[in-house]
Amino acid sequence: EARAGSGVYVVDESGTRAFRVQPVVVGETRSLDQLMELLVTIEVAATRIAAEKRTPEDLKKIKRALIGMEYAIASDRLGDDEDYAFHDAIVAATHNAHFVALCKHLEFGARQVIRQARANTKMHLADLMQDVQNEHKAIYEAIEQGNPERASFEAERHLRNARERLRLYLDSPAEKPDVAKLA
Repeated sequence: EARAGSGVYVVDESGTRAFRVQPVVVGETRSLDQLMELLVTIEVAATRIAAEKRTPEDLKKIKRALIGMEYAIASDRLGDDEDYAFHDAIVAATHNAHFVALCKHLEFGARQVIRQARANTKMHLADLMQDVQNEHKAIYEAIEQGNPERASFEAERHLRNARERLRLYLDSPAEKPDVAKLA
């Protein structure tokens, strides 16, 4: 910033120009809800666009992550990396650099929620693990069919169900896992 008669000064505008995600505390309902509102908005839009713009190569990457989640469930593993790869492949299938950059920026918070949601479901709601997988399959099928309305519907249903599964656990667990170990 140039100031007449005084010189040129460096101004810290990081607060006004840089988008920052507030630290997410998965165990706090308000913090979780706020992040989930953002993720639902972005992921639903990305899934809709991916259904319109996906290529055969994009479908292979999404399917690979879907199969990876299936294998993780069969191997009694959490599958959080595969779950994130699934959502990341969908964002990549938008072929929109802005979606990709924004989701990369949100990666830590998204991974944290995915890890916690899958850990909670596996440890306390294990009978729902196949439901989670079926939700992912429905998203994939809608994208594969090139059906943006169904794809966005399935993505929103999945994310809202994920939030509810987290709430089920957060509202009434007998014992909570050590979140620090999960991060």
